[in-house]
This record gives sequence, C-alpha cells and structure tokens, in this order.
Amino acid sequence: MPRFKLLYHATAISFMLSACGENADVDPQPVGPGIETVADDAAPGKERLRSAIAPFFEDPVLAETRALVVMQGGRIVAERYASGYGPETRLISWSMAKSVTATLVGLMVADGLLVLDDPAPVPEWSSPGDPRAKITLRQLLHMASGLDHTEMAEGEKEIYDADTTRLLFLDGRENVARYAEKRNLEAQPGGKFEYSTATTHILVDIMTRTLTDSQDPVVRKNAMLDYARGRLFEPLGMNSAVPEFDRSGTMLGGSMIHATARDWAKFGEFLRNNGSVRSAQIMPTSWARFMKASSATDAAYGGQLWLNKRRPAGSDQVLFPGKAPSDVFAALGHLGQFVIVSPQHRLTIVRLGKTQDDQLDPINDQLAKLIAIFPGY
Repeated sequence: MPRFKLLYHATAISFMLSACGENADVDPQPVGPGIETVADDAAPGKERLRSAIAPFFEDPVLAETRALVVMQGGRIVAERYASGYGPETRLISWSMAKSVTATLVGLMVADGLLVLDDPAPVPEWSSPGDPRAKITLRQLLHMASGLDHTEMAEGEKEIYDADTTRLLFLDGRENVARYAEKRNLEAQPGGKFEYSTATTHILVDIMTRTLTDSQDPVVRKNAMLDYARGRLFEPLGMNSAVPEFDRSGTMLGGSMIHATARDWAKFGEFLRNNGSVRSAQIMPTSWARFMKASSATDAAYGGQLWLNKRRPAGSDQVLFPGKAPSDVFAALGHLGQFVIVSPQHRLTIVRLGKTQDDQLDPINDQLAKLIAIFPGY
C-alpha cells in the first residue's frame, strides 16, 4: 500500500478512535462501585430480574455494558451501571439518533411544515430534469432514497472511503448535508433499501431549512435546537439530551446525541405510548404507527426504527426474530446502543455500552431472555 494511503488510513482511524474512545462519549465520572437497583415488586420477581440483568455486566462475552435501565408499565423496575458510570452520565446515541430525527420529522409533519409523500425540498436536486427531485420524505425515512451512499467498508472500498467515515470525520465533516445531498442516484427512489447515516442528515437539513432561511451556522443550530427542545426533549423530560452539530449548523441527527440512560428510556416509553406523555398527545398516533410499520423494501425496518422481523434473503438479521414478539421495535446504535420496546410486555429496555458490532449476538440473545421473563398483557 502506498505511503500516502497508509497515512490517510491512519488519519481516518485516529478520528474514529477519538470519537469512540473512553473520554469522547461520556461525561467524566468518579471511579467507584457500580450502581444497581431492582424493585422489590418487579413483575418477574426481584431475584429473577437481577439474575437476568447480571450477565450484561458479569459475563465477558457480553462486555462492555455501561448502563442498563428496565422500565415496565411506565416506571423503572431495575437499573444497573458499570463502575464509573451512573444515572447522570450522558452516553452517546450513535444511530439511535436516527429514531429521534424521525420523531422530529413527524412533529414537523404534524405542525404542517412538511408533507410525508411530497418530493423532499432539497435545493441541490431542484434543477430541471434532476431525477433526485422525485425522492420523497417517506423514501428518505425508509432508507430507500436510491442515492449512492455506502455506509461502511464493503468489497474493495476501504473504511476511509465509506460515506459514514468521510461524512463524520473526513472531507464531509464541515457540512454533512452538502456531502450527502450531492451524491447521485444508484437506484430508482423507493426501490432499494440502503441503510445510510448520510440519508438521515439530509432529513435534518430539510428540517433546519424549513425552520430558517439563514445560512448562518449559529442561526441554523439554534433554530433546530430550539425546535428539538421545545417539541420533544422538554415535553418528554429528556433534560440531559445534547445533540452535536457540524460547522454549518446541521444537527448530527444520524449519529450524535448524548443523553442519560434514563432519558433514553423516556424516549422509548414515548414511542411505546404512541407519542403521548402523561396522557398528553405530543405526536400523532398515526406517525408512531408509521415509524413502527415495515417499509416496502425491508420488513425489519420502519421509519428510522428497527423491527423484530425477518429481513430479506441475503441481509444480516437484526434483533431477535422468533425469540420475542414481532411487534418489538428498537432504536439501535453502533457499538451496542439499544432502546428496545416490547408493547406486549409494556416494557422498555435501554442497554448502552461499547461492544464491537460483530460481537452483539450474545447481547441480543440476553435481551430476548430478559423480555421473556416479563408477563405479557
């Protein structure tokens, strides 16, 4: 490999390591004993629930779990944290942020600011005859835009050539939306599932430009942040939520929102309750149903949510179809971030940590076992 290519590779990896490192994705916490609380009246029984949680922290195969919160029937029945972490520790979302972005899109649709099946209002695609002008919000939300986005290294493409790496850490990082929106079509819009962090950042840019005509990064950032806080974070009580932004003022809504495990559980409960909080309907139930319904191109993917269903032949399976109800859904993130919701069990489970993506099967299995000890309703 040529020396310049080695250097480029090392640079890309150093960016990613700094983003995934021990100090990049958490608030500093004093090192001490881990925290564990299990309700005496938990439905499965206190000791049975404690035993189902223990492997996440004590079995090396499931390492490294940093936080686990279990909510059943709207209250926390168990939570446990690794040493150095606690209820006030903000942890990074990675791709769980995509589900937050889809929720915000739904709120804008409810507010009359966007229309689900209209062509996506992207100036980059507005030239006469541009085939990208036919891409709809629905197709973007379903990861079926047809745009030529490559999420990770595959085939002969190296990690530093993958769009997610370039978007977040290399030549696209100054303006993630511009990078994502300039890509050409590789498939007919609506015809092919292509999981893509770049696609979610296009959705954020659409929302931001809907809120403000300004190109000033500070104005753009404040417009999106004010909307996210006022319409979602504050009504849900997600007071710890802190999104990151690029230098153009675009929220990194595909990858980087920080919040405590308890606040991630509040988000899961919000979706479990079809967009309501304490009997107040914050988001239309129709949008919650849309997010949790299978898309046309992948039964296991809804509106920026993963569903506990079989994926098409040739696709890697996600979650645990056959081991838990098919109506289980989840916000999932890189390195083992989970907000798992089982409506039949009135259950929301948050697991946050740092586990390589090719080593998540044991965690998936233990999450299925944890769901199974709760009674259905």
